[in-house]
Amino acid sequence: MNFGMGGRMQPMLRAMRSRNYRLFFIGQGISLVGTWMTQTAAIWLVYHLTNSAWLLGVVGFASQFPNFLLTPFAGVMVDRWSRHRTIVITQVLAMIQSLTLATLVLTGTIQFWQIVALSVFQGCINAFDMPARQAFVIQLVERPEDLSNAIALNSSLFSSARLIGPAIAGLVIATAGIGACFLIDGLSYIAVIAGLLAMQLTPAQTRSQLKHPHLWQQLQEGLSYTFGFPPIRAILLLIALVSFVGMPYMTLAPIFAQEVLQGDATTLGLLMAASGLGALIAAVYLSSRSNILGLGRVIAIAPAMFGLALLVFARSQVLWLSVLAMILLGSSLILQHTSSNTILQTIVEEDKRGRVMSFYMMAFTSMSTFGNLLAGAIASRIGAPDTLLIGGGFCILGSVLFYRQLPTMRQFIHPIYRQIGLLPRAKPGLG
Repeated sequence: MNFGMGGRMQPMLRAMRSRNYRLFFIGQGISLVGTWMTQTAAIWLVYHLTNSAWLLGVVGFASQFPNFLLTPFAGVMVDRWSRHRTIVITQVLAMIQSLTLATLVLTGTIQFWQIVALSVFQGCINAFDMPARQAFVIQLVERPEDLSNAIALNSSLFSSARLIGPAIAGLVIATAGIGACFLIDGLSYIAVIAGLLAMQLTPAQTRSQLKHPHLWQQLQEGLSYTFGFPPIRAILLLIALVSFVGMPYMTLAPIFAQEVLQGDATTLGLLMAASGLGALIAAVYLSSRSNILGLGRVIAIAPAMFGLALLVFARSQVLWLSVLAMILLGSSLILQHTSSNTILQTIVEEDKRGRVMSFYMMAFTSMSTFGNLLAGAIASRIGAPDTLLIGGGFCILGSVLFYRQLPTMRQFIHPIYRQIGLLPRAKPGLG
């Protein structure tokens, strides 16, 4: 397969050589556009109904809190169950959730408590879907050397959806109303479900990975493995920090769009799209990398970039500067998370992959649960700009502390790289 003129794009798309991965990529791409339309429409709907920063935080909390409660157990179950079947079920349930939300809005019966209830339901779905999805990717790639590219392409896909989805949402809200966004999202799940059902999987890819029947024993084993290995622990703690103090910028975005920038839903869509553009730029860069070496330094630097962008966004009162800050926010976030995901997927043992990735998603999404709630409360007292200023400062501090741990982390990671053939013996490079 030749991607692009002269095959110049082929190294960037090498994971697409795997048929199952192509099906997953295409189906997920269509669905994610709808997901980000819903993400943008939902926060605009909540702010329109309540005009409250606190209640924006409550909805964010409601959507993520189930992750915090269920994700550790979900990781164990993902290692026990067929990851493919788990994802099919979660996508069907997510489609039902979106169509229910669309029906309530289109019939004019939507109430705040219903948004909270459906957010909780979606959070329960995500608790199982996200670790299963992350652990499933490695099963879709036929060549081990293509794994890092597959993860980077997933990030590119996610970032493209973040770019396209909010921009479309802003236009759809202005022309057809908020309900149309939720309806489009619900229908978009058909694509990813069809792609999943069309996959050709071996029995080894569909049977459960875990043989032990004791859930608590496996949960304890996963905890000990995850937090007993310094590189995994350090990566997850940094992700948790940035998610807790930095990710609320998305929840508070409607306040900046309407009150600081004096805009509307289109302004919010532009800000969200700018973040998606930055994420796409970062993802394209990562997918163009030939190997995994050097990603440790990327993980260390990215939170400082994120923190700096938060400081700029918090103080900006003009649209163009806010857009630039959002581009930097999106790019630095993807740099950190995609690089972290790649290293974790590479060094983790296969039979613990679901559990480690559940803790990864817990650090990413569940910590933002409490961050959204706290940020909403703080913003209602001191204002959204000052809230983000505090978060930006903590992100920069976390970046500095992680960077100082890099030499120690390399001592643990490099032997694994050598064992699987990713680290040239003559030129070790950076982990």
